[in-house]
Amino acid sequence: MSTEPPSDAVRRAGTDTDPERGARHQQGEQPDDLALRLCRALVCAAVDPALCSVLLFDLEPRLLDPVALLFRRILAGAGQPEAPLVMLGATSRDEDLWTRAALRQEAEGIAFHLEPGPLIQADGRPGALPPVVAVPDLCRLSVAGMRGAVQLLGADVAVVEHAGLSQTAWPRARWLAACGSADAGRISSHLLDRFAIRLPAADLRLPDAERLLGSLPPAWLERAARAVGGNDAPAVTVTDEAITRVGRLLGPDTGVRRQLALARLARALAALEGEHTAGVAHCDEAARLMGLAVTESPQPAGPAAGPAHAASAPPRPVPRPRGDTVRRGQGDQTERRWAETGQTLLETEPAEGVGSAPGGTPAVFATPYPEDRADVLRDFAPLRSPWQRTPGTDPQRGVVIGSRRARDLNDLAYVRTVREAAVHQRVRRTESFTVSPADLHSHVRAGAPERLLVLVLDHTCRGDWDWQDTLTPYLQWAYTMRAAVHVVEIGGAWAADELKAESFALRSVLDPRLLAALYRPPGRASPLAHGIEQAALALRRAFRQHGSGLAEAWLVVVTDGRGNVPLRASHTGRLGGPVGAEGVEDALNAAAEVRSMDRIRLQTVVVDAGREPYGNLPAALADTLGAAVVEGRGRGPDTGRGGDAGEW
Repeated sequence: MSTEPPSDAVRRAGTDTDPERGARHQQGEQPDDLALRLCRALVCAAVDPALCSVLLFDLEPRLLDPVALLFRRILAGAGQPEAPLVMLGATSRDEDLWTRAALRQEAEGIAFHLEPGPLIQADGRPGALPPVVAVPDLCRLSVAGMRGAVQLLGADVAVVEHAGLSQTAWPRARWLAACGSADAGRISSHLLDRFAIRLPAADLRLPDAERLLGSLPPAWLERAARAVGGNDAPAVTVTDEAITRVGRLLGPDTGVRRQLALARLARALAALEGEHTAGVAHCDEAARLMGLAVTESPQPAGPAAGPAHAASAPPRPVPRPRGDTVRRGQGDQTERRWAETGQTLLETEPAEGVGSAPGGTPAVFATPYPEDRADVLRDFAPLRSPWQRTPGTDPQRGVVIGSRRARDLNDLAYVRTVREAAVHQRVRRTESFTVSPADLHSHVRAGAPERLLVLVLDHTCRGDWDWQDTLTPYLQWAYTMRAAVHVVEIGGAWAADELKAESFALRSVLDPRLLAALYRPPGRASPLAHGIEQAALALRRAFRQHGSGLAEAWLVVVTDGRGNVPLRASHTGRLGGPVGAEGVEDALNAAAEVRSMDRIRLQTVVVDAGREPYGNLPAALADTLGAAVVEGRGRGPDTGRGGDAGEW
């Protein structure tokens, strides 16, 4: 969690780095429709405490700080210091959100006292501006942060009982979160429903904040400043026709929270315009502001029109395991997607992502409710911590997912720091390259998992056997404990190189690539030795990176033991002459390295495919691994397609 304001470069220049667009702005051209709608939505969130949360879908990471700065200026009013900023992420803890230690001078000396944390420190204090709580990625927010959002958003009162602090708070903080529309289905519906204002922001072009605020009616900002300062806004009545119109705009199957949010947004727009009644026109304006499809509204005295089917979203499709879900070509596995590097040095951003997700560009849904269309699996209880918890890992040991302004000298992002300093060298006019404290940036890391499941799947041993029932207990354990997953595939039909095993890491068992891997058709070769070597590398890397933070790991090997590709052939990509039992011997040698790992935290299981002949090979592999043997299916005739050991 961070409370640092954005850099001065962002404060001065905003986010507009396109020269042509900057020239148009100098000529007095008005901002585009999306930027205006965003600014109006932020003003509505400032006016009405019931609309205190704004969620932006598919917002570019570099635009979060400028949007947060715009929100803080609206809350503070013209000519006043900006409202404080609180950053929440994957490593936010309850201790960071609700309490903070403070030093006080007493008669007996200096003493420590617990005070309200950043989420509630402005509640009940006269004259204190409410903070802006910014969440760069709502999908990666920690469990503590999600629980805090569910407790505070839309609540009139909150009772905090934590670590010696007992306080009743009246939440005043404004929340600004970003999330990918394709990942909205992963987030708890309880959390998503708390965000009253939602906007698709994939094509947002944000001009200078002063120009954007100048495009609003002057009375809007004055009314927003008075509302934030505690002055009650004039009461606005929502007519019955407006309530009926809200139901038709959202469709018959929407929840009550969505209808309340749209009606409150219409009420806020009416209050900003100085009217005492919110009617059908205000509802249509609120729907357009959020990006909903608006049909022609009926006359107030006329008969009711049909429902607005354009605004209702189709039901979310249920994902089914198919063998061709992620069918690969011959060259797909050898290609790697890297982050774009063609950005100019003069462009400065508050945050940048690292790499890109496999599988191409994620889908973008231009709707304020993309969770209705997202084809993903959701956690059963995302707001609940795992049943068994350990102290966890150091926040500095997670995977790097971006960078931000540094609060201390720990875990510095050197490349981002040097690039940020290079932007300002000409302005500083120093003889040598100078790095100032404002240039320092640190890494943003995702929360490291406390448990790991490594699956080694030998497709050549499956045949007509459905191994999902055998693997269900291990997948349920990974789902319940929210463990990370590493999959190693051996002998798949669409492997880029049939002499090598393929491996990939997943955040959880809900990733659709796991379903595709479980139902991959078998191929000819079985590089078992290379697959076990890949599993050993994944385990060794996890134990080294996470240290004592990795509480438990499981290695599950599903195979018949009949590896027919030597390890040397997997490394070189060339196979010469008969191999005999060399592939089996190399697999046993690779398994011996796994046996020497941490036996307290590592549990190993070999699932015997039960194929004859050579039915004793899985038991021999289990003895070398120091693993238990689980019968996958009864022994019977060999109906698989994979090659036997010693044959090609």
